[in-house]
Amino acid sequence: MPAEVLAEIREGLVSWRGSGLSVLELPFTGAKFQTILAEAEQDLRDLLDIPASYRVLFLQGGAFAQFRLVPLNLLRAGESASYVETGYWSARAMAEARALCPVVVAARARKAVPPFAEWRIPPDAAYCHITTNETAEGVQFHEIPVLSRTPLVADMTADLLTGPLDIRRFGLIYASAQKNLGAAGLTLVIVREDLLGRGQDVVPAPLDYTRQARAGNRINTPPTFAIYVAGLMLKWLKRQGGLNVIAERNRRKAAKLYAAIETGGFYHCPVPPPHRSSVTVCFHLPDAVQEAAFLEAAAQAGLLNLQGHPAVGGIRAALYNGVTEAAVDALVAFMAEFAAKHAHR
Repeated sequence: MPAEVLAEIREGLVSWRGSGLSVLELPFTGAKFQTILAEAEQDLRDLLDIPASYRVLFLQGGAFAQFRLVPLNLLRAGESASYVETGYWSARAMAEARALCPVVVAARARKAVPPFAEWRIPPDAAYCHITTNETAEGVQFHEIPVLSRTPLVADMTADLLTGPLDIRRFGLIYASAQKNLGAAGLTLVIVREDLLGRGQDVVPAPLDYTRQARAGNRINTPPTFAIYVAGLMLKWLKRQGGLNVIAERNRRKAAKLYAAIETGGFYHCPVPPPHRSSVTVCFHLPDAVQEAAFLEAAAQAGLLNLQGHPAVGGIRAALYNGVTEAAVDALVAFMAEFAAKHAHR
């Protein structure tokens, strides 16, 4: 997270806006927390240009819970859903949905996004689900399709707020907060109003999109601290100049790192360039022994949490909004030094 946001969090933990109360002590029904919640929603709407016809929900838990909550909230009895499989997380989402409804695979590919012309979405599907950034494999949607009949649902946990987005192309977006909005325990849901009211009665009230929308996110105690942190991150994004500025910064970071991977032949990214993620850059070394040595040496150099996802292995650099260009430069320099020492062994 940005150092200045961490400083703001620390200040609010002692006294929120000079009130003498810690942000952890604010009752969710009180005016002070209502200010935090209202400002967070408005800043999110401003950054993403969210139309009035969409509702913003601040829900407890992580995005994984939404793998079942999406079909529970959007499907009527007997309806089916369509999924595009592009990696580990879209496959997990699809498996969870299968426990609740018939699932049709609209398209499937690994290490790439299937061409939109090849998608086969049944006309009676209640929605089509995508994962816009596969963090395990490092695959990202760089274009969002326009679906004429079927609502598009997207897990955007990794790349929401990393650049501009046309919300109108989606029926629903969900994203847990710990990648680009700070603290775990909060999931954002942005849902078009016409999709509300479809949920099944078995959905617990705190996780029911329709009831939470009607209650203004206050049907139960929301994750107040995580919302506070998210609000600070949203204000930080505004101070940076908005999502166009953030997107350009993220493109520079990713370009530097991919250039380092492509130099010299020691490192290898299995994802074709058009499909490579600008958020989670995944690559490999010649063998597992070299990768283990790389991770150990990187940790000694202060470059942490670079191990790949357990299902895929290799190396993974997460270039979320809070990661500075200086941090990427340090990683690139380390990679060049490591390759020079180990390339011919």
